[in-house]
Amino acid sequence: MDSMRPTQPEIPESFLDDTGPRKGILAWITSTDHKRVGILYLYSAMTFFWIAVAIGFLMRLVQLQMFHHLVTPQWYNALFTIHGVLMIFLFVIPGLPPVFGNFMLPLLIGARDVAFPRLNLASWYFFIGGAVIVVVSLFTGGGPPDTGWTFYVPFSLKTGTNVTLAVFGAFTLGFSSMLTGINFITTIHRMRAPGMGWLRMPLFVWSLYATSWIQVLATPILAITLVLVMLERIVGIGIFDPAKGGDPILYQHLFWTYSHPAVYIMILPAMGAITEILPTFAKRTIFGYKAIAFSSIAIAGVGSLVWAHHMFTSGISQFALMLFSLLTMVVAVPSAIKVFNWTATLYKGAIDFQPPLLYALTFIFLFCIGGLTGVMQGALAVNVHVHDTYFIVGHFHYVMFGGTGFAFFAALLYWFPKMYGRMYSKKAAYVAWVPLFIGFNMLYFTMLVLGLQGMPRRYYNHLPMFDTGHEIATVGSWFLVAGLIIFFANLVVARFRGAPAGNSPWGGSTLEWTTTSPPPTENFAEIPTITHGPYVYGTEEGA
Repeated sequence: MDSMRPTQPEIPESFLDDTGPRKGILAWITSTDHKRVGILYLYSAMTFFWIAVAIGFLMRLVQLQMFHHLVTPQWYNALFTIHGVLMIFLFVIPGLPPVFGNFMLPLLIGARDVAFPRLNLASWYFFIGGAVIVVVSLFTGGGPPDTGWTFYVPFSLKTGTNVTLAVFGAFTLGFSSMLTGINFITTIHRMRAPGMGWLRMPLFVWSLYATSWIQVLATPILAITLVLVMLERIVGIGIFDPAKGGDPILYQHLFWTYSHPAVYIMILPAMGAITEILPTFAKRTIFGYKAIAFSSIAIAGVGSLVWAHHMFTSGISQFALMLFSLLTMVVAVPSAIKVFNWTATLYKGAIDFQPPLLYALTFIFLFCIGGLTGVMQGALAVNVHVHDTYFIVGHFHYVMFGGTGFAFFAALLYWFPKMYGRMYSKKAAYVAWVPLFIGFNMLYFTMLVLGLQGMPRRYYNHLPMFDTGHEIATVGSWFLVAGLIIFFANLVVARFRGAPAGNSPWGGSTLEWTTTSPPPTENFAEIPTITHGPYVYGTEEGA
């Protein structure tokens, strides 16, 4: 198949942003340059991230008795629903794949653009359209949805809040994810530079490839499920409503058939970014290239088979309980392979302890805690005890925020000089890490402890026995927000006043570092020819 791959096409004149007739904001929102689309995703996702952070900060304040009067119980339900929808659908899922995937994928494989540039821009419009619909749902109808981000039936069928419009917004966002997946798969198959076989691709590309298949195959299941919820609310069909002969457990099966693989949409690109960072700052070849590449495919495959571990208390059969408990343990194996290979890559490396490496190591530490607490939940006896407690909230945030979030920060620090051609303050990046790390663990490790003590999640109020834990967690949220402010303020200042970064400030060996910073419209003066693997430092050569 590689011999049949066409040579890189010339980009049509209509795709050239810098020479086009449009200027200002119009030049951005009509651009088909993959780099500009990636930055559009970055700015959009960060806007929703900060809104969700503000909501989460308010929710933590409410758990302090002195601020308990700030919102009503109904609004508290609405707040955690809005927080979840914004973070999951508008930041974490459209974080690393659309932002760094869009910007870096063609650069990493020696292409001039993605396979379908116009479709790429359309995916961003679907993202913005879905986001606008979700935001509108907060202020129309019966008020903000109060079901949680999972929209569980039968409550989502019975509540008088504006669930229908919110569900339609999530449905629209699904098209953005599917279009991105189709584009990336085609780009990886058809647009690689001459000589770049499958085992010469950078490992971030492998992670995007595995993620894209999940986006294409799993997202339609969620889309159909959300359509059924809308139809049930609007015309009263009895698919999920038990009063009409429907089955609410069917909704959980359909929802988690997508939403658990969605975890890997979030975490696989994060793992890929970490795999790019470690060899650069260890100054040595990645250890176990093939194992890391194939483990990404294994995580995507096995991860699509474990959805029912979210349903151990829902009343499924004993055989299903044992089967999904076993599969939950199995899916931990390819993740452990990655952690082993990352550690081996650092062993005896010439470590250059720059900010991206610090945040990458933090990702590994926090993700390991998230992974181990996930394996705990795979054990049936433990799961029954901690189900629907703060332990689940803590575990989820260790995986999603400690994992995907810190990997996003590490990737932003790593590729920021390439994206903008300017260097941020390394000292400020180190300073920001201190409150980020302290605050994160104060907040979410305390949630793990609260869950083991029996504190239910999503409760507006709590018993006095949980006061101390909530106070520690809330103070931790203050540290965490302070760290986030320092981190992003540093990047904003660098965007406008940072020193020139040069083409390869970290001494990376992959193709993006061979072009200018920021890259030109068509990326390369001429398409490179690949003669070896992507990770070559000194005399060592990649796989």
